[in-house]
Amino acid sequence: MWWFAAAHANLSLLYRRATGPAALRQPLLDAGCGTGGLLARLAADYPDRTIIGLDADPIACARAAAKSARPVCAGTVNGLPFGDAAVGAIFSADVLCHRDADEGAALAQFHRCLWEGGVLVLNLPAYRWMLSRHDAAVYNVRRYTRRGVARLLHAAGFRVLFASYWNIVLFPMMVVTRKLVPQGKRATSDVRLYPAPVEALCRAATGLERALLRVGIRFPFGGSLIAVAAKQSIEGDGHA
Repeated sequence: MWWFAAAHANLSLLYRRATGPAALRQPLLDAGCGTGGLLARLAADYPDRTIIGLDADPIACARAAAKSARPVCAGTVNGLPFGDAAVGAIFSADVLCHRDADEGAALAQFHRCLWEGGVLVLNLPAYRWMLSRHDAAVYNVRRYTRRGVARLLHAAGFRVLFASYWNIVLFPMMVVTRKLVPQGKRATSDVRLYPAPVEALCRAATGLERALLRVGIRFPFGGSLIAVAAKQSIEGDGHA
């Protein structure tokens, strides 16, 4: 589905931009890997790297391991089952927003498990006012602003390297369908596979955005936001 393809490509792109050649030796963790879409993307992008998945749902863990051919363990982001400074990078896509995630505890765990200077790559849904039946269907209880995420990261000991909204082109349609069009009482998500022409249009729109992200453009709004931050042990100034 176009949204997952775009989110995974954006996360991989910004990770490469932030780390460069230093990334070649970093073990990676996909924290909250679900059924393994991003984990499989990372395994394909970095076939010679140590890459591990983690999810709270044992069934999702089994599916992620089968999809990615990488080890996946059952556990929670609120208490990662890894030692201190165990990994060089952590990816977390739409996890801090989940009802079972304690965002403060999870960020503290990410900080603990990263190497000094290790990189955290986050994707999160944008704007609390955009909470809708979609969020209820996928158990999201939080949505974020770029400034709010930067504050959370700084408080947890991270230096923000890059933060931007994305899904800007399709955001007006997202607002209309989720906030203005009457919906039934049942919680349902519009994140699903669409007919081929719609998928192609959405992939073209997000592909254009990705080309701009590649050269460092930050978008002023959008349906999601992405952030890359580095672990630091002392206070330092970042920029978002």
